[in-house]
Amino acid sequence: MSSIPDSGAEVRDAMASPAEFDVAGFRARHAELARGYGGAGDPDDPALVQAMQIVLHLPKVDPPPRSALLAAAATASVALCLDERVGPEGEWAQRYLAWKRSRIRKVTRRARGAQWRAANEVDGVTVEVDGAQARALVPGPVGDVDARIKRLQIGGTDLDHDDPGPPDPELPVLWVNSALGMTLGKAAAQVGHASMLLAGALSERDALRWAEREFCCSVREADARQWRALADEVARGTAVAVRDAGFTEVAPGSMTVIAVPARSS
Repeated sequence: MSSIPDSGAEVRDAMASPAEFDVAGFRARHAELARGYGGAGDPDDPALVQAMQIVLHLPKVDPPPRSALLAAAATASVALCLDERVGPEGEWAQRYLAWKRSRIRKVTRRARGAQWRAANEVDGVTVEVDGAQARALVPGPVGDVDARIKRLQIGGTDLDHDDPGPPDPELPVLWVNSALGMTLGKAAAQVGHASMLLAGALSERDALRWAEREFCCSVREADARQWRALADEVARGTAVAVRDAGFTEVAPGSMTVIAVPARSS
C-alpha cells in the first residue's frame, strides 16, 4: 500500500509535532488497532454498552458539503484511535480499550453554535476538511454520556448528496454504498469504521506515513457498477470493507463502505 501525501485536513488535539513524534508509541497503538476489534459480548446492563460519539458541526446557515463532512468524521475517528492518549499509559487508554475490545459502536450527533463549542470541551479529536468539522469523542458507556453531548440530536437532519468530482489518487478513498440510502449520521459512523479498518490493514510504515499526513482521505459514493468492482477488490485483498451489524437502518451483514488505499506514492 502506498504512502499518503499532504492534503487540506486539519486535525486538532491529535498528533504531536514531527520533532516530538514518538514512533515507538505509534507502533504500539497501530499494533493494537491491527489486532482488530470485538471479542467481548454486550454487557447484561444496556447502559454499559460502549460507543464512540461522533459530533458533526451542522450550522443552520451555509452547511458544509456532505462528502467533506463525512471525510472529517472518518479522519477524526482514526486519528483518535491512533492518538498518543489511547496508547499504553495514556489518559484515554482504559476507555478506548474497553470500547475497542467489545462490539464496535458509533453514535453520530449534530451540533451548531454554542452546542458545537461545548462539544469541543469534551475529550476527543476535532478535524476540519474543506470547512467541514467533526469531532470524535473518547468512547464510553452509552448510559454515561457527558451531558453536553447527551442533549445533542442524533437524527433528523441530513445533507444533500454532492458531487465533489473524481477523488485524489494520492489519497485513500472511502466508497459509500449508495444503494443503501444511508442517512448522514449512519454514513458518518460507517466511514469512521472504514478509516479504522484501513489503518489497521496498512503496514506499520504506511500507517505512520498516513499519520504524518493527518489521516486525510476522500469520501465518495459508489453506484452499482462501481460497487461490484470494489467488492472484487475486497475479495482480492486490495481493499477493506465494513460489514454492518444491522442495529440501525441496514440489514445485518450489509457491506456499507469499502476503503481503498492511495493509488500513487
